[in-house]
Amino acid sequence: MRAAVISDIHANLHALTAVLEELDSERPDTIWCLGDIIGYGPRPNECCQLVRERVDLSLVGNHDLVVLGDVDVNEFNPEAGRAVEWTQRVLDEESKAFLAGLEPRATVGDVELYHGSPRNAVWEYVLDAEAIQAAFSHSEAPIVLIGHSHIPIVAQLTDGEVLAKHAPEGVESEVDDGRLLLNPGSVGQPRDGDPHAAWLLLDLEAGRATFRRTEYDVERTQREIREAGLPEALAERLGFGI
Repeated sequence: MRAAVISDIHANLHALTAVLEELDSERPDTIWCLGDIIGYGPRPNECCQLVRERVDLSLVGNHDLVVLGDVDVNEFNPEAGRAVEWTQRVLDEESKAFLAGLEPRATVGDVELYHGSPRNAVWEYVLDAEAIQAAFSHSEAPIVLIGHSHIPIVAQLTDGEVLAKHAPEGVESEVDDGRLLLNPGSVGQPRDGDPHAAWLLLDLEAGRATFRRTEYDVERTQREIREAGLPEALAERLGFGI
């Protein structure tokens, strides 16, 4: 099975569309989304519709949950909070119902999927050695997929030793040697210095995970953020991948 893994779309329709167009060429057997379909960005309803139509398995993230009222908006910084309030005003009932039916974790065969981490499926950022070790300790599957941090990473646990690194475009990892923890990065708001939309191709038959990036019209999303009256910083950061 070949699975395309996406995460943290954050209502960036043009990034999502570009990735899906590339997936039309790749023709994976399934598409999985690790959550945060909305939040920050200007096109929440369109992104929910596309994920509903094209994605086979989707999780819910903290930004999805806060818009639904299941998480306290005070947990977010002021810019994110303003985006939450705007999204709550524009999100349609169909999108709300779709998001309300999602969970922050799932298991598919030998793969565990989380928005945040196995230790805290909604909130934990897995970025340092302690969090990576805890993620392995709180899970059992050979392959663990996580989102939330917007930074693509690959971590391997072999004979009790963890090796982890940032995974820019083109990085490949074998999936049949030890256990793997993989974060595909963010489709709609990358934070590793590369503004291109990030995603992961997981080929379970070939035993390979490949980190991918897709170019999209960043300036168009920036214009839409400004036209919506969302915080300027949310537009600016897209150009730098931060």
